[in-house]
Amino acid sequence: MNSDEAKIPGLWHGLRSIVRRDLLLAWKRPGDMLNPLFFFAMVSALFPLAVGPSAEQLAISGPGVLWVAALLAALLSLNSLFLNDYEDGSLDQIILSPQPLPLLALGKSVSHWLVSGLPLVIVSPLVAMTFRMPVETVGVLMVTLVFGTISLSLLGSIGAALTVGLNRGNALLSLLILPLAMPVLIFGARTVSLAAADDAVAAGIYFLAAYCMLAITFAPFAAAAALKISNE
Repeated sequence: MNSDEAKIPGLWHGLRSIVRRDLLLAWKRPGDMLNPLFFFAMVSALFPLAVGPSAEQLAISGPGVLWVAALLAALLSLNSLFLNDYEDGSLDQIILSPQPLPLLALGKSVSHWLVSGLPLVIVSPLVAMTFRMPVETVGVLMVTLVFGTISLSLLGSIGAALTVGLNRGNALLSLLILPLAMPVLIFGARTVSLAAADDAVAAGIYFLAAYCMLAITFAPFAAAAALKISNE
């Protein structure tokens, strides 16, 4: 191995560097993390006040409300996934980097989930208390949200790459991502409802895990292709 080859950073170094960079930028802009979190908490907490404190009604509507709130909260932050890089010119450097572009797109999705998706999972038990969910149901809710929010971050990277630099890109991004996110929403809410009724939930969790693995496999390559198209 010659000295030039030794200086080329490895794949793990490229992935770790872009995740670290985005986390440092998010630390300087705490609103990127707090806005989706506050939206999720406010929508979920206000719904019981609107429909009343009936335990039966909350048990029926709770899983759907929490999942819809989580989906909308995730959509709030997707538009900025590549937008800041586009505005400061660093997106061109990412595309021209010697590192594989799909790997860097995956790193952007990982950092987005750590900033936006993981806080939703962490705060979900507190929000679930307003719907009087049992502890076992809260555990299932957290598991489904982990797989669901990872899938949303990966799918959102495709839409964010296609709409980067466009006017009103947020509305177009929502139209692109919502059809792909519908299976996650349906199976996530249904699995939590089955857990609340003490029914089997393994099938729903397996589906969400498989959907997440499928998104991890294909979304980085689709996002990389979309970035090249948008940058032309």
